[in-house]
Amino acid sequence: MTAQTPTKPWTCILFDLDGTITDSAPSIIDRLSRTLTALGRPVPSPAELVPFVGPPILDGFRDVADMTPDEAVEALEVYRSFALSDGPAAESHVYPGMLGLIRDLHAAGIPLALATSKGEAQAERVLAYLDLTDCFSVVCGSSPDETRSAKADIVAEALRRLREQGIDLSHTVMVGDRSHDIEGAGEHGVPVIMVEWGYGSPAESVGSIAVVHSVDQLRALLL
Repeated sequence: MTAQTPTKPWTCILFDLDGTITDSAPSIIDRLSRTLTALGRPVPSPAELVPFVGPPILDGFRDVADMTPDEAVEALEVYRSFALSDGPAAESHVYPGMLGLIRDLHAAGIPLALATSKGEAQAERVLAYLDLTDCFSVVCGSSPDETRSAKADIVAEALRRLREQGIDLSHTVMVGDRSHDIEGAGEHGVPVIMVEWGYGSPAESVGSIAVVHSVDQLRALLL
């Protein structure tokens, strides 16, 4: 990192969820396949469904599955019904070391926020299942009507809630795995550390302040 790159100590850390804390791709891809089957649509291969993982699911139905806006909304409702019946255990496989890192950051007194494109209620269930709820000052995800689904809007809402709590945002960083994390956080002047174990390609790390290949490397940049 260059001398001009922001570094610790951080006053606040935002985390993405899917591909950053949890490896939820298998369950998301399975749910997408069931959704498309239920709607009588062709089901792409698992590799072709990977682009769904990370960005807003509604965008995926429009862009990846080539649905009209109304068809995408219908598909989202079916997808959410499967997510509710599956429960949080289905998508709560945590990358090794991440639970410990998050708990250590919380113990160190650094305010944490979750900023995820996953539905907010669903994200809250995952954190509760992982016993991480108390570690996060704010949990922000997409709204039920998807009016808040773009990462920039989610980050904006997370920052607003943090400000309401009087949390110092003067030296904030985000940890994510996709280009939309960089773009969304960047709209608010928040630098991003990219994790290599997520779902993004190396090209998606352009614009990040660092790319980490292990939780130990991430820990060194955050603590």
